[in-house]
Amino acid sequence: MRWLIAGLVVCGCWSLTAPVLEAGTPCAALTSLTIPNTTITAATMVAAGLLAGGQAVAPMPFCRVAGTLRPSNDSDITIEVWLPANNWNRKLQSVGNGAFSGAINYNAMAAALARGYAAAATDTGHTGNTASFGLGHPEKVIDFGWRAVHEMTVAAKLVIAAYYDAGPRYAYWNGCSAGGRQGMKEAQRFPEDYDGIIAGAPGLDWTGRAAHAMRIAKTLEKNEAAQLAAPARALLHRAALAACDIRDGLRDGLITLPMVCPFDPGELECKSTERRDCLTAAQVATARLIYSGGVNPKTGRKIAGLSPGSELGWTDTGWTASARATGLDQFRYLVVGDPAWTAQSFDFESDIARADAADRGTINALDTNLLPFFNRGGKLLQYHGWSDPQISPGNSVEYFTSVTQALGGATTVEGSYRLFMAPGMGHCSGGEGPNTFDAVAALEQWVEHGRPPDHLDASHEINGKVDRTRPLCPFPGMAIYKGAGSQDEAANYTCGPTPSNLRNR
Repeated sequence: MRWLIAGLVVCGCWSLTAPVLEAGTPCAALTSLTIPNTTITAATMVAAGLLAGGQAVAPMPFCRVAGTLRPSNDSDITIEVWLPANNWNRKLQSVGNGAFSGAINYNAMAAALARGYAAAATDTGHTGNTASFGLGHPEKVIDFGWRAVHEMTVAAKLVIAAYYDAGPRYAYWNGCSAGGRQGMKEAQRFPEDYDGIIAGAPGLDWTGRAAHAMRIAKTLEKNEAAQLAAPARALLHRAALAACDIRDGLRDGLITLPMVCPFDPGELECKSTERRDCLTAAQVATARLIYSGGVNPKTGRKIAGLSPGSELGWTDTGWTASARATGLDQFRYLVVGDPAWTAQSFDFESDIARADAADRGTINALDTNLLPFFNRGGKLLQYHGWSDPQISPGNSVEYFTSVTQALGGATTVEGSYRLFMAPGMGHCSGGEGPNTFDAVAALEQWVEHGRPPDHLDASHEINGKVDRTRPLCPFPGMAIYKGAGSQDEAANYTCGPTPSNLRNR
């Protein structure tokens, strides 16, 4: 069997005639496939039920292809492409990473494979989950920022075309957190790579988040009196719900409109030393700091804080351990260039501008010009939990608003870009609100059949049993209770614009 592969690489167009495959061994023969800057290091069949990648259980037999990509003289990018042995759906789904992760996301690949997709993933050009790889290695930072994903995408499409004698009809990206950021970079830099992109809780403002995390860490590291222990966080959460829950006209234990809720933790400040259900002045200042975010004094860019409702995901020293570690790594290895640097040396006014200057858009995904992606027919489905304690949901709202303003308004972009905000949902999953939904199926309908999602059917479970369903609606709309029936059943809601009487309630 002979097959011809044509593909794109960063430098331009090229074509390649692949070697003859031996009859009956198409998977193993992929090791002889020639792709620029790429070495196929392994191609083996994996039986259904066996462990794949040392973690995920293979849902079906597949050809597991591993490769090393070296687009620069300092690149060492590992990729894997999994190819269903039968019943391939003629599509590619690439999956993303988290934080500074330098590892293949095997579980996400297995989930894509189970739906009949050919799956692809990368370690982003390094191993481990710190940014130490970037110290003195600017090319590796570029690989992490965007190049590894793009090069993986190009190579994966060529491997697929070789194995099946046909390329994928549709290519999708599916990632959350850092994986959401990766998807947004693809839409912004390489509009031809994917037909549809799912970007969950994306770390769009990577440097802004790092700066805010360092400001909080500097405040709390050596000031135990200002820290918020679990009882204080629970008190804050109850007070936030009491102040913000009813803003959507429904008392349901979820905050749907945190952006119009003027909750002030100062209401909880102790008035006497005898009270226990209160916060000290130092703790109130900490809560205000976490909620407030800040502004880049050089560019005027808003640095989003966390939203009311996220308190149960905080830690004694502020944001999550991951947010703190990622922020510290960003400044140590990619901004300051000193592994011994600590948060106590951080100065928000100067260091946020310094971080932006060092990044130069390599990791940040803030470019609002999505027209090339939209004009190609690309569809972008973004989601974010309002109670996310890891990456501020304000990042998603700010970016979506900026894109709609830059491109002529919401009606101009709604055919290509929709944002779904999930009340009570944590980081990528979890939380008190409905947090499980099928974004892949919604995106498939949009891309392949021209049916944009007017809502996402979301559910919440306790001990494996669904106890609440709710539609997630395209922002800036919201789920509106019809006035009858259980508040925990999606059928009793409709999606619509936020009523004017609730916006400033």
